[in-house]
Amino acid sequence: MKKQIIPISILLTIILLVITGCNTGNGVNGKKTVELVDGLGRTVSLSSVPQKIVSLAPSNTELLFAVGAGKQVVGRDEFSDFPVEVKDIASVGGSMGKYSLEQITALHPDLILAAEINTQEQVKSFEDLGLKVFYLSNPKDLDGLYQNILIVGQLTGKEKESEELISSLQKRVKAVTALLKPDTKPVKVFYEMDGSEPSKPWTAGKGSYVDVLLTLAGGTNIANDAGEGWIQYSQEALIVANPDVILLGDSAYGVSVESVSSRAGWGTLSAVTNHQIYPFDDNLVSRPGPRLVDALEQLSKLLINQ
Repeated sequence: MKKQIIPISILLTIILLVITGCNTGNGVNGKKTVELVDGLGRTVSLSSVPQKIVSLAPSNTELLFAVGAGKQVVGRDEFSDFPVEVKDIASVGGSMGKYSLEQITALHPDLILAAEINTQEQVKSFEDLGLKVFYLSNPKDLDGLYQNILIVGQLTGKEKESEELISSLQKRVKAVTALLKPDTKPVKVFYEMDGSEPSKPWTAGKGSYVDVLLTLAGGTNIANDAGEGWIQYSQEALIVANPDVILLGDSAYGVSVESVSSRAGWGTLSAVTNHQIYPFDDNLVSRPGPRLVDALEQLSKLLINQ
């Protein structure tokens, strides 16, 4: 099923509707104050372009670098690892949801970019220290991703770069969806997130990025009707659904094509008998950043010739 690609002009109109007073007056050094409403409904005001940004999520870090604001990032959560330059940036923690307030304050950030993995209590704790925090909600689809790119571009003074990035991503998405024919039968796909319990492996349900991208790439997520978000899927249901393709999002943790093929009860699956099991980089679909389009392109290549 093809997904409509929204023009940049329309996207700009949409985002302006949620921005209150983008140019509300003169800030320091004659620069215009930027005011944006964040994911918590808070109006965040910036009187100048932030030069010391701390990112608290891998998706935020990838967004910042993608719009050309990488040099403005002085701190990042410990799980941010893309692009490679990120590894040279100071880590402020993040394991088990715990960040080092001491490390963050020592960096003297003029903006902290939080995400949905951060709690409202954490946001408040940063603000209580006098720090500026913008909470960026996760997008629900690619249109939401484009909106987030625009927001990050405005926060960092990279509006032009963000618009160019969106245009490039939209062209790539259009190229993928153009490959699909109206009468193309969707490929049945099972995406494994964690198969440590083969009798009820974890997968991506309805509304997940996996679900959205599989549809765009010409596939159908067999777990679409089993629940929303991350869910466990029974082996019985898997056998009944009989996927054409199995993608291993847990391949980074040692799960292999061979180990899946040898699981008790899995040998009758079409994906196993036809050797259609593939490792897949879960970071591409679990981080709501520009690499969602990379994931779409890879999924398309895997499914288009099925």
